[in-house]
Amino acid sequence: MAGAALTTTSVRGKLTPAAPLAPLVWFKAGGAAQWLFEPADVEDLAAFLAALDPAVPVMALGLGSNLIVRDGGVAGVVVRLGKTFGHVVADDMMLTAGGGASGIAVSSAARDAGIAGLEFLRGIPGTVGGFVRMNGGAYGREVADVLVDCDVVLRSGEIITRAAADLGYSYRHSELPDGAIVVAARLRGAPGAPAAIQAEMDRIAAAREASQPLRTRTGGSTFKNPPGHKAWELVDRAGCRGLTLGGAQVSEKHTNFLINTGTATSAEIEALGEEVRARVLAEAGIALEWEIARVGRP
Repeated sequence: MAGAALTTTSVRGKLTPAAPLAPLVWFKAGGAAQWLFEPADVEDLAAFLAALDPAVPVMALGLGSNLIVRDGGVAGVVVRLGKTFGHVVADDMMLTAGGGASGIAVSSAARDAGIAGLEFLRGIPGTVGGFVRMNGGAYGREVADVLVDCDVVLRSGEIITRAAADLGYSYRHSELPDGAIVVAARLRGAPGAPAAIQAEMDRIAAAREASQPLRTRTGGSTFKNPPGHKAWELVDRAGCRGLTLGGAQVSEKHTNFLINTGTATSAEIEALGEEVRARVLAEAGIALEWEIARVGRP
């Protein structure tokens, strides 16, 4: 990638070469981004992408939860939406949230405004940009149930709005094109009592704490639930609970979580996941699909 490709526009945000990504992802492992761009606002992001060589790959990074960054790092530009994109504003039964707002921030704003139906976002460890793109879900609901529309900056720099019905949603998948970055979304709920909303959020938080290894270096749910099955049960039946490879381990607490015990490389984490997939295929005849995104060069 020619360095000149990144100097064709003046940016107001922060552009960093050879930026380590391990500190920014939950696994705390992996290589560096060739470039890390933290835009000042939507217009800054759009102008940057419009001027960027179309051949340069672009990837968005949220909280870095459901992500393995391979040890060789990520070519091109990684875009991270900062505090400017963290706003959440309520209007009647609709919330407008920036692409950098966390699930906790969105559900808390909904509670304060008396908007029910968004409590499940409390259980999604990510940002609006990520869970809108991936149709994130938890505790029986998913983004497709509440999304009205979203604002997206395309790889070309064009800013568009897409209705939920136009995103081609399926389980943990949308048809948003590569390089497109969700910068805002509108979510609709229903009237509710703040105390009842908080109680449901507390229930979700307690359920996560009880069942998931939240205080470890993990990446969230590793595999998608196959139709008619739960991934963790398949992994458990294949004898993978506690299985280790180098510094990577299948969680003893929840078998659909992989853990960096402290020294794991991303290669070890990914290889352990592939070993789990092989054992489940041999035991149950089911090919688990990764839910965690794996990006970059080995």
